[in-house]
Amino acid sequence: MFEQYIFVPVIISILLLLHGFFTARKVLSYPSGTQKMIEISNLFAAGSDAYLKRQFKSISLAVGLIFILLILAFGLDSALAFLLGAAFSGLVGYFGMYVAVRSNVKAAKAAEDSLGKSLKVAFDGGLINGVALVSFGLLGISLIFLYLITLYPNLAEKEVFNILTSKLVILLSSFGLGANLLALFMRVGGGIYTKAADVGADLVGKIESNIPENDPRNPAVIADNVGDNVGDCAGMASDVFESYVVSVIAAILIGASLGIVGIIFPLLLYSVGAIASILGTLFVKLKSEKEHPINALFRGFYVSAIFGALLGLVVSYFVLGQSWFNSFLSFLIGLISVGLIAFITDYFTNENYPPVKEIYNSSHTGAATNIITGIGIGLKSSVAMAVLISVAIYLGFLLNGFYGIALVGIGILSLTGFLMAMDTFGPISDNAGGISEMANMPKLAQERLAKLDALGNTTKALTKGFAVGSAAIAAISLFSTFTTQASITGVNVSLPNVFIGLILGAALPFLFAALTMLSVGKAASEIVREVREQFKDGLILKGKKNPDYTRCIDISTKAAISELLTPALLALLTPIAIGALLGLEALGGFIIGAISAGFLLAVFMTTTGAAWDNAKKFIESQNKKGTDLHKAAVVGDTVGDPFKDTSGPAINPLLKVINIVSILIAGILAGKGLGLI
Repeated sequence: MFEQYIFVPVIISILLLLHGFFTARKVLSYPSGTQKMIEISNLFAAGSDAYLKRQFKSISLAVGLIFILLILAFGLDSALAFLLGAAFSGLVGYFGMYVAVRSNVKAAKAAEDSLGKSLKVAFDGGLINGVALVSFGLLGISLIFLYLITLYPNLAEKEVFNILTSKLVILLSSFGLGANLLALFMRVGGGIYTKAADVGADLVGKIESNIPENDPRNPAVIADNVGDNVGDCAGMASDVFESYVVSVIAAILIGASLGIVGIIFPLLLYSVGAIASILGTLFVKLKSEKEHPINALFRGFYVSAIFGALLGLVVSYFVLGQSWFNSFLSFLIGLISVGLIAFITDYFTNENYPPVKEIYNSSHTGAATNIITGIGIGLKSSVAMAVLISVAIYLGFLLNGFYGIALVGIGILSLTGFLMAMDTFGPISDNAGGISEMANMPKLAQERLAKLDALGNTTKALTKGFAVGSAAIAAISLFSTFTTQASITGVNVSLPNVFIGLILGAALPFLFAALTMLSVGKAASEIVREVREQFKDGLILKGKKNPDYTRCIDISTKAAISELLTPALLALLTPIAIGALLGLEALGGFIIGAISAGFLLAVFMTTTGAAWDNAKKFIESQNKKGTDLHKAAVVGDTVGDPFKDTSGPAINPLLKVINIVSILIAGILAGKGLGLI
């Protein structure tokens, strides 16, 4: 009976795709403004499209190799599931970025009419990202389950159901590996691209040459805006897509012990969450031009959360029967956690609260004190987020064991459609602001877009906190599946091999962050040299000659592509090596160490970077650009750029790749007596 419910997420995902298609058509039909605005927007689009095409081409070799290995290890259907996950992850990133990079000029033009209209255009442009993510996530998981119940229709027989669940572990893990691998590549590559360009543009433009942000005289300005799209649109979409997928995979694999209802229930919760997200978007509109635009976004989010809770209650009651209450509470804890994650992130990154004001005050005595204070603020934020996630995990486990933890993750990610629209709103409004400055739009339009750009920085900070928190819950949920596959009942840290695994696991995120930070530094140095070289031609700074934008775009693209391989190999091969050399219990310790250290490091880096950024913007809002105070804050912001947009976010897919690879190899290594210690 319950297997018939699988058609619900399939139908909803198709309806969502149709909704996204018509929304995209509507947004792209809006006027684009002057010829100058169109030319600038086209440069952003061409650079973004060219980068993604080169990235996909580079990734295809790794995807092909893993496809062959999965055929040899688990069969063709496992390899095809992997390919489906990789393809859907790539499509989510591409579709979201394609519309976003073409929406910026529409939002810029709309700002000439009103703040509310520009807000709506930018938000609807970002909504495509959220709709594509949710649609492909629901559709991919549902198609795999449909395939299996076609192969094994007699689910009432216990033996048949056990075969189905064992097959489900392999196929869903393969699908998750495909989604995770693409997310890792797109997060790392996009992060290196965007921050290399951003750091290079700021160092020479703002600090050395004292020219404003988005000044068309800066040779790196186009690469900087292109980076917003490949990093914050495509990279973020793929990152959250794999969290979205991995969370439901964990819930399904744990829920399989409860029967078919335990498998279907998480998909139904995601389905009603998708509906709630769309309902919330209807309330994203300004009541008047004097209302702060953040109120419209939060109003839409609160409506989505209320509908999500109510619809989740209905689904829980009618699907689970007498056992509905604890499962619904676990889901509700996840929904509440989203709001608390947003509050903690906002507290540590918003200029209206003490932490950012503390960084602002420290900037009066120079860049060094700005950086020292920012690091201290970031470390404190890690503790606050750790307490929140720990409480959520404990309550979920108390209510429903590991299945409860997985349902907390489902609750956190159920409103992904709306939250991703909020996130992608950020780069769209940022690009729109850049277009307005470079095209010399009317002052009123520039002021409206500056307000939306500031709001976009807030939403990006909030959604980064959401991405990190959801990644931690997803990784912890998957750990239960690993222990089942590995046939171990727990991890005894008093054993030397387990303790070694724990230490090495904790060290891995630091090595991963080091590699990505160094990659940004290396690429940024090349861009700095290029911009300095072009500025030797005095006509460029005088505005009498156009710079060569393509040189900086090429440098960022080549750097991002060339630096992809090492971090990806690290994520894929390290768990295999630990499991083969030290044994499965040591691999369990390795996973725990990586999750614990990686989660805290990711929170620290993303929050610190956002706090530095907003301290700088607070100074700019006081008309203090070009002062020593501003220059000190720009240095902090520049250091924070790879923190919040490259290394910190890239840890999210790292944690889940480790988990997925460990689940896949656990069955192979179990019982083979492997391990040197």
